[in-house]
Amino acid sequence: MQILIAFILGAVIGIGIHFQLHQRLTRGVVLAPMIGAVSAGLAWAILTWLGVGIDTPWPWLAALVVPIVVTYPAVLLISRSRVAHDTREKTRLGIG
Repeated sequence: MQILIAFILGAVIGIGIHFQLHQRLTRGVVLAPMIGAVSAGLAWAILTWLGVGIDTPWPWLAALVVPIVVTYPAVLLISRSRVAHDTREKTRLGIG
């Protein structure tokens, strides 16, 4: 049941990253929280499968650090890719 805390922490971190970065309109509002939640849950599950117990700080730290390390660059890359694609499409269609 503690893995739910990891999912929630990851989603909250993802929400913070979504609102911190520019170009919010180029991506969905759920993208960053989902990336954060999945990465935190996956890190928690992997550590649990490796035998690291919840009485140690490692799963808790992973639930905080991994979503930041994964979500921030992923959202940056997705936003840049979308802006570049939109620019190419506007040029191709002769719009603005």
